[in-house]
Amino acid sequence: MRRAPLLHTRRAERGLTLIEICIALLIAAVLFSAVVASVGAITGSKAKAAAAELAGVIRSLYDTAALSGKTCRLVFEIADPKGEDTTKYRAECAEGAVTTSRDREAAIKEENRSREEEQRRGGDERRNFTREGSGGAPGIQELMEQEQDRVEQAARFSSYTGEEVAPRELPGSVTLSVWTRQQKTAVDQGVAYLYFFPQGYTEKAQVYVRQGDNVWTLTIAPLTGKVDIVAEELEVPRS
Repeated sequence: MRRAPLLHTRRAERGLTLIEICIALLIAAVLFSAVVASVGAITGSKAKAAAAELAGVIRSLYDTAALSGKTCRLVFEIADPKGEDTTKYRAECAEGAVTTSRDREAAIKEENRSREEEQRRGGDERRNFTREGSGGAPGIQELMEQEQDRVEQAARFSSYTGEEVAPRELPGSVTLSVWTRQQKTAVDQGVAYLYFFPQGYTEKAQVYVRQGDNVWTLTIAPLTGKVDIVAEELEVPRS
């Protein structure tokens, strides 16, 4: 008669122990998740991974511009650090090669000079030559308008959807800022651009990827497109 209550008591104790173990495991899992998140913030692991991914995208877009003969650019949509939005970036390419204004002026002068020489060599017949829809050889004003139309057409950018440079979105804890040689300070909010030209060069630039107190700086070499990642915040170059 005395064994039954003793057996019942042992079973009750054993069941209570299992419940306690389950609760302890649950608490340990929650604490482990919190520790992992804290360690990630401390080490900046997400920022480090985002910096490495961005370096690969920059190199791919540099190669794309050089091989396609088109001017491309990275468009950074940098979120307000105090807001809830996340920073995004995507690639765009123009219809052709977008050149500098100085190069365009040189091309216009060279084309006009060549036409004048052809007219002198061709005599009266060459001087009377007209193109369809034109009253004579185009003057400098018409050449400039044609060149402007060509440049505007070539400068129209459209999204580039290559898998290697697909649009990206940074984790919410990661922020970004962009500096190029045409800026005095880095852009840390709003839209920023990084251009890649078909001649095989890009802009001198530095991109800063942050998570908490951790900063990784990407430095981009203009002539090679090489990207170096430094585990610190480098100063913006003076020149």
